[in-house]
Amino acid sequence: MPIVLICGPARCGKSRLAENLAAASGLPVIYLATGPKPDPEADPEWAERVQRHRQRRPPTWQTWETGPDLGADLQKLPQPCCALVDSLGGWVAQGLDCPAAEWDPLVQSFLATLPVHRGEIILVSEEVGWGVVPACPLGRRFRDRMGELTQKLAPLADQVFLVTAGFALDLTRWGIPVAGEVGQS
Repeated sequence: MPIVLICGPARCGKSRLAENLAAASGLPVIYLATGPKPDPEADPEWAERVQRHRQRRPPTWQTWETGPDLGADLQKLPQPCCALVDSLGGWVAQGLDCPAAEWDPLVQSFLATLPVHRGEIILVSEEVGWGVVPACPLGRRFRDRMGELTQKLAPLADQVFLVTAGFALDLTRWGIPVAGEVGQS
């Protein structure tokens, strides 16, 4: 079954495309939410965003809150199903405090799980690093981990979309893969 990777900047339509593809899959959908649970008292704006996302989902979809071991969460899914992971940026943010020796095995576990899933997997991923190099080490770590993860996922995906301004471009059809080792500038 297909693996679909949907990349793009914030507020561009990535989640809407992912939700439309999941609904069209014909499979039971499990939405794997990677962001922090909203606390309406501490951050009402975040709580409202999460609520808008929830309201768009059909009531038949299950929602699972994920932890740092996304690979283990994917292994627990009933199969076949359509797993919609929204978003990988939330997952990477969960692991920012992990040193590479802890983070890299989590990434490898996640990547190894994808090809053995018997359903469809739709991955939403923020495209970062289109501007200035972040001034703080944590920002640079997030940018670097997101970029490396997306490059490792793309060859595993049956389709890769870049979404911007509400339009999706099929990179698998129109893109040219870049040669060289992932992680090198």
